[in-house]
Amino acid sequence: MDPFGDDTPVYVISVAAQLSGLHPQTLRTYDRLGLVSPGRTAGRGRRYSMRDIVQLREIQRLSQEEGINLSGIKHILELQRDNIHLREELAKAHAALEDLANELESTRAVAARLAQQRRRGDVAESPGTDLVPIRHTGVVIWHERHSD
Repeated sequence: MDPFGDDTPVYVISVAAQLSGLHPQTLRTYDRLGLVSPGRTAGRGRRYSMRDIVQLREIQRLSQEEGINLSGIKHILELQRDNIHLREELAKAHAALEDLANELESTRAVAARLAQQRRRGDVAESPGTDLVPIRHTGVVIWHERHSD
C-alpha cells in the first residue's frame, strides 16, 4: 500500500465530513449501510482515505442530483466494484491469450522449418513414425524406434 496514496486511511471523521460536504452522522450511517468502508485504528476509530471521500461525494451526488435512494446507490456501487473486478479478470485473460498466441506462432514456425527440411530431404521419415535425425543440425528431432 502506498503510504501517501489515494487509499491511505488518514482522515478522521470530522475532516472527512468537511471534505465530502456531509455531516459526520451521515458518514457513520453510510459506513453502517456498507456504502463506504473506512479504515479503522486500533481503538476502532474511523479513518477515511481520499478514495473514500471521492466515493462519499459520488454517493451524495447520486442521492441529491439523481434522486437515487441509498439501497439503489449501494447496488450501483456493488456493480461498479464487480465491473472493476471483471475488467481485471478480462485483462488477465487477454494476457494469457496473448501468451498462447505467441506460443502457437512459435510452434507454427518450428513446424514450418521442419516441413521445409523434410521437403529438402534433410530429414527422413517412415510412414506412421516420427522424424529421425539423418544429419547433424541445430535442431535434433527424435522418433520412437520401432522394434521389428
